[in-house]
Amino acid sequence: MAQTTVAALQIGSLPSGKAATLDLILSYEASIIESGATLVVLPEAVLGGYPKGEIFGTRLGYRLPEGRDAFAAYFANAIDVPGPETEALAELSERTGATLVVGVIERDGSSLYCSALFFDPGQGLIGKHRKLMPTGTERLIWAQGDGSTLTTVSTQAGTAGAAICWENHMPLLRTAMYAKGVEIWCAPTVDERDVWQASMRHIAHEGRCFVVSACQIQPSPAELGIEVPDWDSNRPLIRGGSLIVGPLGDVLAGPMREQSGLLTAKVDTAQLVQARYDFDVVGHYSRPDVFELTVDERPKQGVRFIKGDNGP
Repeated sequence: MAQTTVAALQIGSLPSGKAATLDLILSYEASIIESGATLVVLPEAVLGGYPKGEIFGTRLGYRLPEGRDAFAAYFANAIDVPGPETEALAELSERTGATLVVGVIERDGSSLYCSALFFDPGQGLIGKHRKLMPTGTERLIWAQGDGSTLTTVSTQAGTAGAAICWENHMPLLRTAMYAKGVEIWCAPTVDERDVWQASMRHIAHEGRCFVVSACQIQPSPAELGIEVPDWDSNRPLIRGGSLIVGPLGDVLAGPMREQSGLLTAKVDTAQLVQARYDFDVVGHYSRPDVFELTVDERPKQGVRFIKGDNGP
């Protein structure tokens, strides 16, 4: 694989909703083309929104009517997959020549999923990954994904896969994705903390892969004209922190803080063989005689209809 450019597009969901946010994403077309990026990762839930601080009217043992109203509004701002938003993103991928990995809130029936969608310049929407374990009170609004969307895709930069936000802290998920041959680890997130930078460097060093983490940015409550309990009204809700890391844990670009923009770095997957010379986490360093991981990739549906043969 020849040396290529990869990128994290650090932006935030706009308060006016998904249409405006989609327009914001599309406005970076010229920047993506100019950068020469073959792979661009966007933040978690950027299309659909991450309502930081919202409690959706829930208390232990009961839920308030205004919380149901808040969820209905959030549901309306989510996207269908496929749908008009995915068509627009596929066209953006085609025009820029870059594979896009986009964090979205996906509607399915009456449930929502925090997902990462993969768009190929020639094939459009080619896959998705649904977050396996929403964190904390995210579980109020997002359903859990299953093993059927542990997706990897072939890109010009290398084999790419995604883990969303704190999924990246799940050792067995990481092991499964390493075993799928991930070379470019995509990490859409809203985690702005310094410890996130340490996690991204650890994953790159552990998996001997390139890591591209794209984090949202969100203004302060004061700028947004809202109140968020127990949060400094003048502090940004999400400060960003997107970064790109090499396979020995070296930071190639970033972290980018408190600004929007395209963060880029050169990568070459030929370096991965050299990096794995002394540590191949699912190869010569795995000790399969001691440890074994079983991954169930079957789709899990709550209702299955099994039709019988009624004969002639």
